[in-house]
Amino acid sequence: MNRSLSLTPLIGDKQLHETRKQINKAQKIVLVTHLSPDGDAMGSSLGLYHYLKNIDKNKEVRVIVPNAYPYFLKWMKGVDNVVVYTNTPAVSEEAIKKAELIFCLDFNTLKRIGPLGELVEQSKAKKILVDHHPDPDQGFDVVISYPKTSSTCEVVFRLMMQMDGLDNITSAVAECIYTGMMTDTGGFTYNSNNPEIFEIISILLKKGVDRDLIYRRVFNNYSDQRFKLLGFTLSKRMKLYPEFNASLIYLSLEDQKQFNLTKGDTEGFVNYPLSIKGILFSGFIREDEELTKISLRSQGNFPCNQFAAEYFNGGGHFNASGGEFYGEMEDAIALFEKGLEKYKGLLQESAI
Repeated sequence: MNRSLSLTPLIGDKQLHETRKQINKAQKIVLVTHLSPDGDAMGSSLGLYHYLKNIDKNKEVRVIVPNAYPYFLKWMKGVDNVVVYTNTPAVSEEAIKKAELIFCLDFNTLKRIGPLGELVEQSKAKKILVDHHPDPDQGFDVVISYPKTSSTCEVVFRLMMQMDGLDNITSAVAECIYTGMMTDTGGFTYNSNNPEIFEIISILLKKGVDRDLIYRRVFNNYSDQRFKLLGFTLSKRMKLYPEFNASLIYLSLEDQKQFNLTKGDTEGFVNYPLSIKGILFSGFIREDEELTKISLRSQGNFPCNQFAAEYFNGGGHFNASGGEFYGEMEDAIALFEKGLEKYKGLLQESAI
């Protein structure tokens, strides 16, 4: 058994034992992740999918996502086997109903998986949560949650390593894990100061990962409409608040209808204002059909997850959070600005 002695053991023996036992027992396994799956959601799901198939090819393993994932992730190995609930609800429902084991990946509460939440909750299958978001719900048989890690992909990798080393980590597994780690750290530009992250990357590279190719496939694979929308957003829909070291970009439904958008076209927009000198907190308010979505990012010591929880019924990581708002776009902007007033002192103290 090929184990890496340089990585600090993260997952407890009890969690490992129970996870291994449930994997060995189950023949029908379902992997679910959150609404609007991102690179970490898809990477952790597909990475674990390949790993479980490597353990036993006869296991019936299904990846089910609540809705569509971005087009720039459609190159990932195994993506053709992903079941999208909104496209085939009956297939999804049947798979979850028959499952003996369900892995819940990259979310901390069943509310984050939309229509799949009730199905998973009602299932008699054993449920294992693997995540890196704070404050996970406890309604799972096993909870493997480490908020200080870079990504759920990192947690999944450590889980696999601690269970049986490198034996079942193939190049397909490695590619998926690397993709999730890369996307959830902005290409390793934030939340990536732990030296062991780069030890993991070294292991993945030795498994055949082409990091340059993955970067191009993800970050250099956007539509032309995305860049037209980005130009419009930064020139027409950006507000700067220098007295708060903050910024806000926003898009109404009407704005978005001017462009032929596809899933993922606004990915990363919230990060752009952080490149402006003096800006350490950025918000992105995007109007959707039924609600308004909020994305928040910060640099340094400003807790945007606290801001998200207090004003937008959200949460997430210290420097990367999200939330939602039911009401008019103007009211969401006013609420954001109200929050800036309250957090003015902390925003000024946190200035780089």
